[in-house]
Amino acid sequence: EFQFYTCQVQQLKKEVERMLIDSRKDVVKNIEFIDLLCRLGVSYHFENEIEMQLKNIFYAVTHQNDYDHDLYTTSLLFRVLRQHGYKVPCSVFHRFKEVNGEFKRSIVNDLKGILGLYEASHLSVHEEDILDEALVFTREILEKSLVSMQLSPHIEKHIKNTLIRPFHKGLPRIKTRQYISFYEKEESVDGTLLEFAKLDFNRVQLLHKQELSILSRWWRDSNFTEQLPYVRDRIVEAYFWANALLSEPQYEFSRFMISKYLAMVTLVDDTYDSYATFEELKHFTEAMERCDIDAIDQLPAGYMKFLYKVLVNIFNETACEMTKRGRPYSADSIKEEFKNLVQSYHIEAEWSCNQHVPPFEEYIRNGKSSSGITLVLASAFTGMENVAGIKEYEWLRSNPEIIEATKFLACVLNDISGHQDEQKRGDCASSVECYMKEYNVSKEQATEVIREMSASAVKYINSMCMTSSAIPRHILKIFANIVRGCDVVYDRGNGDAFTNPTKLKDHVISIFIEKIY
Repeated sequence: EFQFYTCQVQQLKKEVERMLIDSRKDVVKNIEFIDLLCRLGVSYHFENEIEMQLKNIFYAVTHQNDYDHDLYTTSLLFRVLRQHGYKVPCSVFHRFKEVNGEFKRSIVNDLKGILGLYEASHLSVHEEDILDEALVFTREILEKSLVSMQLSPHIEKHIKNTLIRPFHKGLPRIKTRQYISFYEKEESVDGTLLEFAKLDFNRVQLLHKQELSILSRWWRDSNFTEQLPYVRDRIVEAYFWANALLSEPQYEFSRFMISKYLAMVTLVDDTYDSYATFEELKHFTEAMERCDIDAIDQLPAGYMKFLYKVLVNIFNETACEMTKRGRPYSADSIKEEFKNLVQSYHIEAEWSCNQHVPPFEEYIRNGKSSSGITLVLASAFTGMENVAGIKEYEWLRSNPEIIEATKFLACVLNDISGHQDEQKRGDCASSVECYMKEYNVSKEQATEVIREMSASAVKYINSMCMTSSAIPRHILKIFANIVRGCDVVYDRGNGDAFTNPTKLKDHVISIFIEKIY
């Protein structure tokens, strides 16, 4: 079946590539077609051509100052170029404001333009007040339109989906699935492009399904839940995260590595959080620092010896595989990041044992490390030979600001979504409790302040994705996808979907199980 889809996709790909090249005759049609390929999830087939065309579009509109378009087109140019790392100035939207600083009333009824501006406003960086104002202004209009306007069902559903999670904030495979359903009901639908998108979605889904099946078998055959009955079975959720970060077919090895190491993180996290005594954990932390099978004898319990052996084995397997691939430094980096993670878990266990609520900054310093983001990135880089070499691993170890911001975001969003469950389980205080105690404020006040901090971190990450020309775009995309993954998994309305996986059920079915017909 996979071969069938691949043959069909290859046949249609030439026709779609011709359409992409033809669209260059007109800047607006060009940017619209590129956006369409991105939304339909097939842009990865034409990366080099798209990159060249966007470079030309950016040069044309900036050097000729050609932003004299309607609201929809201006928003589209702004969003698509920014999403691909080209920093279009937010001043392009000033012409849609009155002298008094308010948005012109004449654009209120331009629903397509308003939706475009709403989408564009999510690519804001610091000190772009006009985009913050646009977000509030457009959301209000879109929400009213759902009540006051007679919209066709597919437009109404598209607006609702966009309000829940705009394109820039949505995970690629989820948004692709939603957009294909919307696009096939559009009057302007192109049959060839639609068929290409559907076939490619089903083709990639088959590959993902096969990977998930292999990982599930690995998890089952390893007897983790029998030997460690207190741990969560989260291999599907681990793969969901891996797929969120790198869904393109060529990153199969990265997905396996991310999934396996996230599964290991779950085993260790549950051991530190829910099961072992602090005395037992002292021995385990010391053994992990040595990371040598001989250290197994110092462990006090059989379950701990099993867990330790599992970890040493996976480190050795990774070292063997990465040496074969000529990149042994990848395995060294993963092992070091895992050891750092265990150290941060030990600190949290000590706080919990002593019922200590640390100052907010001290908690965040350790929480960034316990977020596991650097370990995830080190695992992701293993299958990215073309863009992530020894220089990128050294960059990772240098802990640049974009990594700091991403770790902060993952730490606090996890806390906000799951801190009530964690408090019931007796885990250490979260950032919410630390902030409440230090500043003597309510849970709601603390949560609001931390949400503002996380929004600021997102703006910083947006900014770095547009100005870090030294970092390969494929790596920057992972950061954007971590932000998106956090938004989905730590949804403010649904709690922590990793801990309560039924909350991811619909997404898992739509991207891994149900074909598009």
